[in-house]
Amino acid sequence: MSTDTGFYSIIDYTADGFDTQQELVEAFAEIQEQWVRFYPGYSSSRFHVSTDGTRVYNIVRWRSEADYRNFVENSDTDGRMAAIEKALEGLSGKAEARMTGAPTYTVVREIGPGPKRLDS
Repeated sequence: MSTDTGFYSIIDYTADGFDTQQELVEAFAEIQEQWVRFYPGYSSSRFHVSTDGTRVYNIVRWRSEADYRNFVENSDTDGRMAAIEKALEGLSGKAEARMTGAPTYTVVREIGPGPKRLDS
């Protein structure tokens, strides 16, 4: 198995139900398409919703930390943040950010499929 050396920004929101989750996913997908996806090193954006309707995770994969830093330094952060605020105001329900600081991560270990380990 190859080791994933990508760099990730993980955006974490609470939501007040399934409808709000779906609206938030659609709004953030639009933000990715209009503000993020064309930057060098952007790989993908995956959206995960909790099965109880209370959480949304947007996992944005970058080829490297340098690519992410280039995005942070050269993108229109004020415009993107205004678009996020507008999206949040347009939801029929309530959603709130749960991350603090820079929500960025690197992969340090991965366990893939394989046979059951037999301990002595």
